[in-house]
Amino acid sequence: MQVAIPLYPRFTALDAVGPYTVMAFAPGCTVTFVAEEAGPVVDDQGTLTLAATASYADMPRPDVIIVPGGLGTLDVMSDTALTGWIRQAHEHTTWTTSVCSGSLLLGAAGLLKGLKATTHWALLDFLKQVGAEPVSERVVTEGKIVTAAGVSAGIDMALTLLAQATDELTAQSVQLVIEYDPQPPFTCGSPKTAPEGLAERALRLLA
Repeated sequence: MQVAIPLYPRFTALDAVGPYTVMAFAPGCTVTFVAEEAGPVVDDQGTLTLAATASYADMPRPDVIIVPGGLGTLDVMSDTALTGWIRQAHEHTTWTTSVCSGSLLLGAAGLLKGLKATTHWALLDFLKQVGAEPVSERVVTEGKIVTAAGVSAGIDMALTLLAQATDELTAQSVQLVIEYDPQPPFTCGSPKTAPEGLAERALRLLA
């Protein structure tokens, strides 16, 4: 199974690396970071660089694509090289997926019209602008399109995807090997459970 993760300036590292780790541990999976041109791509904090080892042209027909989000997502929604690759690759994929604001790029490629989808809680309403029906859930599956909520939800999405693409035992084995057993110290990982005023403070971190 060939998995491609497109990188673009100011992507969020965990959006890409979380699903990468899940899929890379799966037997028979080869995961490749791609970009318009092979080379280094800097994340949205400006301090971490991942190397795209292939260009879009090098991987026109992957089995799976996982589109990360990031602070740079809105800037690249008009990047026809990226959205064109997503749209053309989708014609041949078994699964087309996204993490966080990466769903907006699926939408910009014209893939979400009339479908339920999710994204980071702060951007849910933006999904309406690309024709999707926003859903506040951790992972949303619509046919072969799977979207995940913000950042850390990419790990949940990748495990869900792996179970569907292979089998539950394989996904469970990967979950165990990466010791994915979330026990967060605070119950504020969603606006639904966050104390009053915390959402506004959190949004300032995205500025």
